[in-house]
Amino acid sequence: MDLSVAIIEDDPRYRASLETLFTHAQGFALAASYGSPRRALDEVDRLIESGKRPVWNFVLMDLELPGISGINATRELKARLPELSIVVLTVFEDPATIVEAIVAGADGYLLKKTPATELLSQLRMIAAGGAPLTPGVARTLISLMRKSLTSIAPTGVGSPTRLDLTEREQEVLQCLVRGLSYKQAADDLRVGVETVRTHIRAIYKKLHVHNAAEAVARALREKLV
Repeated sequence: MDLSVAIIEDDPRYRASLETLFTHAQGFALAASYGSPRRALDEVDRLIESGKRPVWNFVLMDLELPGISGINATRELKARLPELSIVVLTVFEDPATIVEAIVAGADGYLLKKTPATELLSQLRMIAAGGAPLTPGVARTLISLMRKSLTSIAPTGVGSPTRLDLTEREQEVLQCLVRGLSYKQAADDLRVGVETVRTHIRAIYKKLHVHNAAEAVARALREKLV
């Protein structure tokens, strides 16, 4: 079954390019496209009131939008549809915006300069249980968390805890902390991508987290790697 994508993007030219991509990309289907988050939220409310739900696997969410910001729209959509995967697609790379989007419920954070083939690959990663961050965004987020943790915890205090992670799971978690993709982690560890996915699902369960950003944050906070 094709993965259905809804787009929320106010730039008509960029929105049209995304519409073309998901109309023709193998394994994907364009489900809806909106120039403002208000229209998308109204459509979701209308469907819910009629006893239905949007048949969307993903929402691609711009951040700078008319009426309601992409971050607030992410928060509102997640409140209505907690299972919906929302991927931020933006030009903003500043740490504060990245963290705010993830806290609001974003399942991934990608930049508009991401090539189309990589964008499709990242969405497939989400469908398989991943939470993609472009390498630059991952490095920015990890750097920010490390600085924050350093400021609140004295260096060298306490000993690492493993929370029942196996040795291989610790290695996979280290790959997440380094900002590696599933494919890069698989190559680094000389295992298959599906093996990496299996370990990551186990890591999420043991750490009681739902995405890569939360896993990295806990790993750094509790010195798991």
